[in-house]
Amino acid sequence: MTFSQDLAAICRFLRQQHVLTLCASSGEDVWCANCFYVFDESGMSLYVMTQADTRHGALMVQNPRVVGTIAHQTRTVALIKGIQYRARAECLEGEVMEQAYALYCHHFPVARAVKAPLWALRLDEIKMTDNKLGFGKKRLWLREGS
Repeated sequence: MTFSQDLAAICRFLRQQHVLTLCASSGEDVWCANCFYVFDESGMSLYVMTQADTRHGALMVQNPRVVGTIAHQTRTVALIKGIQYRARAECLEGEVMEQAYALYCHHFPVARAVKAPLWALRLDEIKMTDNKLGFGKKRLWLREGS
């Protein structure tokens, strides 16, 4: 597999899924949450909607470095496929927020009725497991400069 094949497979998987687990921390406090997301391939970012006063939102305000997972649901070990990621969370504002909001609402129309901030999880590292390629086969991606 080449880097471009790995990246293409990672992007395809991210487009096919829509729920992630987000883990945030600050000091000794850690918390995870499941969130709907939309993948922005051009920026290698995941957009999530959450209030800053939720437990994970408050932790992201204190420490923008987050990690998480995105997994395909299967009962068969040979079909396990999923992603572990490391990212930097940023609460969006202005024109960038408006563009991301339009994309998010296109995928999740019910979000129009919710008044919550939109966050970009700027992906820095991705490790994808795909057992269809062989048990424990990994695909890796790193943002330049990470």
